[in-house]
Amino acid sequence: MKKLILDSQVVDLFPDVQINVMTLAGIDNHVQADQLAYLQKLLDEGTQEAEQYITVEPFRKNPVVDQWRQAFRKFKTKKGARATTEALLKRVSQGKTFSPIMPLVDLYNSVLLKYGASCGGEDVDAIAGNMHLGVAKGGESFLPYGETEDMPALPGEVCYLDDKGAVCRCFNWRESQRTELTEATRNPILVIESINKEQAERSDAAMAELQQLCEKFFNVKGTVQKVSGAQREVQID
Repeated sequence: MKKLILDSQVVDLFPDVQINVMTLAGIDNHVQADQLAYLQKLLDEGTQEAEQYITVEPFRKNPVVDQWRQAFRKFKTKKGARATTEALLKRVSQGKTFSPIMPLVDLYNSVLLKYGASCGGEDVDAIAGNMHLGVAKGGESFLPYGETEDMPALPGEVCYLDDKGAVCRCFNWRESQRTELTEATRNPILVIESINKEQAERSDAAMAELQQLCEKFFNVKGTVQKVSGAQREVQID
């Protein structure tokens, strides 16, 4: 039995932290040609909706961006680390478009864009023991997507951690190759993160929509839960 556990150190840093969690079992995440038009439509609609979060110049002054930048200043980060929210909204602000990658990623990216939320996902089967959202001691092994050399977590960095090291650094800034979602993933965990009450309201709405999208697309029932200061752990398998 695996759990997602919210460590007290993160609650101390962010008293209003909330992680909306959904697990799915037995999905087929392979890309199918006849699904691409539908996934592209979702991404295009999400991109249009995202415009509402980038109405201020300069870009960094938009509330969704600024809130996460302030959050990242509260703990040790690698230079240039940015929330997933900012990364996608930056692409929108530059007039860039999104193309399908794989179903799970496309579904949660479309929701991330629409709700200005911070989303991520991992392969539950690849997680070693429990997964914690905690503060790294430093040196936890981490091989990020697209790299060939280990980039260990920094002391004091907020990370998702398991028994083998860091799963995802700086909330959902970068994820490990070891646990990343792939076409072979059958049992994923998807998370939507918030660090204040306004974000939590959008995250609740985003997760409700993401659940509907995933259940319709994969024809499986999603299990939705939350971890917060009041509820520190949930089962994820």
